Amino acid sequence: MLVCQNRTCLKQGAAAVLAAFQAEPIANYGVTGTGCMGQCGSGPMVRIVPDEIWYSQIQPEEVSLIIQHHLLGGKPVKAMLYPKFHS
Repeated sequence: MLVCQNRTCLKQGAAAVLAAFQAEPIANYGVTGTGCMGQCGSGPMVRIVPDEIWYSQIQPEEVSLIIQHHLLGGKPVKAMLYPKFHS
């Protein structure tokens, strides 16, 4: 999984989102801070690979919901999906 750590996402709280994912390691999923994902202004951005699921405007308190429902439960959290890629 990738968590944008570029300038705009950092201003929107991406460092705390990355830290929240790192605090709850999940088997079969690594978490990496990454450079710009090209979606500036919609962050913090989280991209789950290889699923190719994108989440936008994620806040640290929402990380556990993504972990429980998507990473452990296999069901993306529809309310947090990035609408540009997931309608």
